[in-house]
Amino acid sequence: MKVALKHAKYEILEDDNSFYGEIPEYNGVYANSDTLKNCREELEEVLEEWLLFRIYKNLSIPIIDGVELKIQEVA
Repeated sequence: MKVALKHAKYEILEDDNSFYGEIPEYNGVYANSDTLKNCREELEEVLEEWLLFRIYKNLSIPIIDGVELKIQEVA
């Protein structure tokens, strides 16, 4: 998860001065909050939920910086 968070991109939205963050490699992983700290925390939560959902649905997880998460069945 730390590898993915290193790829996070943040910006301040002009319309309300809130912070927007996303991890471009993981489609749908984004957050918006009033402070950068809160945005980072929210983005981490969204990433965790996104990963758990993909594992639950047996969907692939993109490789980032050579780190590959594979889903294996356990008997």
